[in-house]
Amino acid sequence: GQTAVAQDNLNFLNRQNFSFPPDHGARLVTMILNDDALRADWQAELEEVRNGMLGLRESLADELRKLSGSDRFGFVAQHRGMFSRLGATPEQVVHMREHHGIYMVGDSRINIAGLNAKSVPILAKAMIDAGV
Repeated sequence: GQTAVAQDNLNFLNRQNFSFPPDHGARLVTMILNDDALRADWQAELEEVRNGMLGLRESLADELRKLSGSDRFGFVAQHRGMFSRLGATPEQVVHMREHHGIYMVGDSRINIAGLNAKSVPILAKAMIDAGV
């Protein structure tokens, strides 16, 4: 009875949202890209985020260099983008999770944007402890 009617109404609303998604996002992008001041602000913010991730990559590579006495992790600083694979085996990934509370995808991919100045040394120590 009422459950079926409610479900039908929710299904209708859901179809409306997916068939005709709101254009707010597209409108915002158009507004930002067509206004020189807003575009400059957006580009400055992107540059700040990009530089922050590059700094985190360099910090992690430096910390790993200090702890391992090796340059074998220099690739972390050379990568670009939000993600990096650290070269850990699935067993090492499990070790870091179980012994250090560090979670990452089984292929050792991490989200660089999820790091901060306090977490970089913690991750580096966990990697060395796990034998990466």
